[in-house]
Amino acid sequence: MKKVNIIDVARLAGVSVSTVSLVLRQKGKISEATIDRVNDAIRELGYVHNTAAANLRSNTSNLIGLIIRDFNDSFSVKVTASVVQQLEKQGYMVFLGQPQDEHQQLRQCLTSFTQQGVAGVIYLDANHRSSSVPALITECPLPTVVISESSVTCTRDIIGRDNRQAGNQATRYLIERGHRNIAYLGGTAECLIREERLLGYRGALKQYDLLYRDDWAPACDNDTLAAALATRRLLENNSKITAILCHSPPAIIGCLSGIQQVGRTVGKDVFLTQQVSLIGFEDMMHINLTSPLFSYVSAASDETGRQAATLIVNKIKNPTLPAQKIIISGELVLRESA
Repeated sequence: MKKVNIIDVARLAGVSVSTVSLVLRQKGKISEATIDRVNDAIRELGYVHNTAAANLRSNTSNLIGLIIRDFNDSFSVKVTASVVQQLEKQGYMVFLGQPQDEHQQLRQCLTSFTQQGVAGVIYLDANHRSSSVPALITECPLPTVVISESSVTCTRDIIGRDNRQAGNQATRYLIERGHRNIAYLGGTAECLIREERLLGYRGALKQYDLLYRDDWAPACDNDTLAAALATRRLLENNSKITAILCHSPPAIIGCLSGIQQVGRTVGKDVFLTQQVSLIGFEDMMHINLTSPLFSYVSAASDETGRQAATLIVNKIKNPTLPAQKIIISGELVLRESA
């Protein structure tokens, strides 16, 4: 059976081969009617465009290398899904890498990307303890975009989260609801995300002339048992606390358990002293299958992915563009817990 080629498509559509080529590459000014005729011919003939060969001929690539450091990080996974979806809409494919360190394996990953002919790299950082980016990423010769959950210092294009704004927004909401005794629970002491959110939390307290107390912001390991124990100790020693900001999904689950252990409940009524209002910092679908539904400041993972996809494509098309730093704020989503 004869293999269908671009000439067959052009003949059936009644256009030139160059027109078919432009439609396939989404280039040039071509009428919608002509595009429809070409696409109809492609479907009728079952033509499959060899993108790799076309890229080789034109010295271009539709491949983007995406490095994700931690598949257990919910933000990274959601951003990855958004990046892939947005790049596919623009005709790009994603080549995924997951190096286990910032040295040898990261170097091997970048070498593999080069061998595959990627046009650019997106690096999804998941190191919450360092404000620097690996030297291999900083020195990468390809167009590169860094996505980070905490503030980093880097000469590359960066997309980050406004953790300080998130902590401030959640705290101000609780204060405006009538809470005066608000705690922050979770995150390890060296976590930069925790540090940034605490700056926002403290700023809101200061704005309303409320005192910040170190013992009302306990750090703990990122697991439910540690969070439950920390919550129980917090509430047993400070019975006046009526609201808690929860650092992570495990902190929310552990906090719920700790609240129950001391005989209190989760709720938004500040005037019922047995109730404790809770606000988290991510869209936690698996938690929100339970009751009560939890309020949270969204991580804006979809928007982060969209911005990263747009930025890397722009950088590929125009490598001389100056580096940008885009900080994205989350939205306060109010439900039953606060």
